[in-house]
Amino acid sequence: MSETPTKSPSPDRADRYDVAILGGGIAGLTLALQLSRTAPGLRITVIERQRHPVPEAAHKVGESSVEVQGHYLRDVLGLREHLEHEQLHKFGLRMFFPQADNCDIARRTEYGQIDEAPLASYQLDRGRLENRLGEFVADRGVEFRTGCRVTGVEIGPGEDDHTVSVGDDDGGERRLRTRWLVDATGRSSLLKRRLGLAKPLDHRANASWFRIDHPIDVEDWSDDDAWRSRVGGGRRRLSTNHLMGPGYWVWLIPLASGSTSVGIVADARVHPFDGFNTRERALAWLDEHEPQCAADVRRNAGRIQDFRVMKDYAYGCKQVYSADRWCLTGEAGISIDPLYSSGGDLMAISNGLITDLVERDLRGEDVSEKAVAHNQVYLVLGEIWLLAYHRQYPVMGNARVMVAKVIWDTFIYWAVPGLLYFHDAFRRLDERPQTFAGLHRAWTVHARVQQFFREWHGVDDAASSGGFADPYSLLDLIVDLHNGMAAGLPDDELEERFTANVALLEQLAGQLVATVTDRLRTAAPEAAAEQIAQWRDDPLLTELVARYRERDPIEPVDDAWITLGRPTTRPAEART
Repeated sequence: MSETPTKSPSPDRADRYDVAILGGGIAGLTLALQLSRTAPGLRITVIERQRHPVPEAAHKVGESSVEVQGHYLRDVLGLREHLEHEQLHKFGLRMFFPQADNCDIARRTEYGQIDEAPLASYQLDRGRLENRLGEFVADRGVEFRTGCRVTGVEIGPGEDDHTVSVGDDDGGERRLRTRWLVDATGRSSLLKRRLGLAKPLDHRANASWFRIDHPIDVEDWSDDDAWRSRVGGGRRRLSTNHLMGPGYWVWLIPLASGSTSVGIVADARVHPFDGFNTRERALAWLDEHEPQCAADVRRNAGRIQDFRVMKDYAYGCKQVYSADRWCLTGEAGISIDPLYSSGGDLMAISNGLITDLVERDLRGEDVSEKAVAHNQVYLVLGEIWLLAYHRQYPVMGNARVMVAKVIWDTFIYWAVPGLLYFHDAFRRLDERPQTFAGLHRAWTVHARVQQFFREWHGVDDAASSGGFADPYSLLDLIVDLHNGMAAGLPDDELEERFTANVALLEQLAGQLVATVTDRLRTAAPEAAAEQIAQWRDDPLLTELVARYRERDPIEPVDDAWITLGRPTTRPAEART
């Protein structure tokens, strides 16, 4: 792509735009593409500091997508051909839990699918994707300026335009006016810093990563034929593979270029950042905690393409959308945690809400109330997502607890934000008080369940070996929830389905509490007695168990998702 604008505005409006997007990474470029598809003829400029084309493979992290982002890229933005032919199909999330010294992957308890999921997601070479996005937006008449930096921003009062000052590498300067101003500058967070919107989070974790020009395949780490054949076709490599341990996880993500992205993510309180914040320290850290991964990397150390770090990567924001026609999207607003690849989902939701505001304003509608509603919805979703990670890293080495947690987190993801996003419901949530109330109820239950996982881990941390849990084989309802996201329901049926999903979550939460309590009474009666008594006295847990007992005789759910894939026979009248 040219380093100068591919499309320029006509002379009579050369420096005035409907939307100026600061930052031309994935968040800014996808927003520009969505806006141009939703409102053709909209005058849009995207200002990006880095020159294009950007390098492939060794560019940015955020390479694993899940269902919401997959739907956004494929169906909302129309990128199916690019995803199918230039990126990789993802074979789900896969986790390997610790066993002894982690020197034999076949002995580690494994969580992951054995067949293709109904709805596709993708492994994304970010450089390749952003280069294509730059071309796509230019083809739609968007002015995409690379090699430029924002040198000043003035927020216009009332109905006045905002003003942006832009400099280029050749010393040139220009000022542009825009009705809408969107910050997509990533962690630079230009507007957040300017407007004092930063909100620190008590989620202290760090990451380091590198790309290696070598197709790391976990199946090469074992000669066990039975283990290899458990997942046919050599498809484990196409998963987002997570090597789990107490307070940490290591990602292995294949890229279409043939490279592999390798990352270490760890709770700062368990694994200090200075233990893996340089290339040599990271390799030594892998030697200690993940020796099979370390050996594979060291055999190909000459093919390491980069090394990056990120300290205290999680942060929040006080406000992301304003009736004064400024917005923040992507990591310019909030950044939570990469474990479930939620950053791309939040970007998709944010861009949709921004597009709705711009489109309404373009029609002459007063967007003051919508801006407040959209802002509340987005920040609530961020809080819900954060619960899955906050204070949960110590649990990651506990296979029994963590498998149940991952399946629960999948339940709530597909049942709540997944269903609503696929049905384009977030922009209308303020018009549906019953659905919004259901969202808050799911939030309440989710928060208590996450606390329950920590408490369970505190009294049940026994090692496991050689187990296997395929989520799609454990429960039919997982497949139903997965397919249900794309059911294409009319509004009245959507509300009924969402209400039913929240009731199902309450049943599953009650089942979790009842099943774990019964098991601990038998397996560790003395060690768990005090904790069981606390659960019994908890009003919310008592309510959830009661709802489970009420529904279970009518709509029973196999408890194998709680017991590492091993079903138990538990009388419905069991008491906590």
